[in-house]
Amino acid sequence: MMPPEPVAAASGGLAPCGLDEGIAALSRLDADFAAIVRVAGPPRFRRRPASFGTLLHIILEQQVSIDAAAAMYARLRRVCDPLDPACFLGLDEPTLRACGFSRQKAGYGRHLAEAMLAGRFDPAGLAGLDDEAATAALVGLKGIGRWSAEIYLLFALGRPDIWPAQDLGLQIGLQRLKSLPARPEAPTLRAIGEAWRPWRSVAACLIWQHYLHVSNRSAPTVVP
Repeated sequence: MMPPEPVAAASGGLAPCGLDEGIAALSRLDADFAAIVRVAGPPRFRRRPASFGTLLHIILEQQVSIDAAAAMYARLRRVCDPLDPACFLGLDEPTLRACGFSRQKAGYGRHLAEAMLAGRFDPAGLAGLDDEAATAALVGLKGIGRWSAEIYLLFALGRPDIWPAQDLGLQIGLQRLKSLPARPEAPTLRAIGEAWRPWRSVAACLIWQHYLHVSNRSAPTVVP
């Protein structure tokens, strides 16, 4: 996964909350973070809506490039208006396949839509939960694993101390930033991230910013 397209610093729609305070704290703590800001600029990644549509988008992002997922999501938005659980459940299999849903991901989307319509899950209810409880509520949904839950908490809810250690882009980015001999896998990355509490979301955004810069890449636009 890579984060969505950078937006102007003056925008109120940045992820995570406390971004600039976190950048200042991490830059004092670790010279590599200060160097990222100096060379690549501060990360300015778009907040996503805390919604059914965003959860669907994250399901689409599982195990594919963010470019491919963005294209799938844009096709879905064209055929599902409004993008809500009831409208989604009205789409047939051929339509979902044409949007790019595999049979498995279509099933995950339907499970999510049914859970919301039945009142078993409400994204708005996550706001009152701490990070671990919110993660557990999301992981309790079929098709939402820890990575998906953490991406939602970081980019939709703006939580400042989320550390998606299973993210491949984060692993590669940290390897390059710290000149590590091998890509750190999730357990190693979780241990490394402990030093950056309570700003691990900000650390992740800085590392993604570094990854984009050294790869000479820009992230694609995310359909709102």
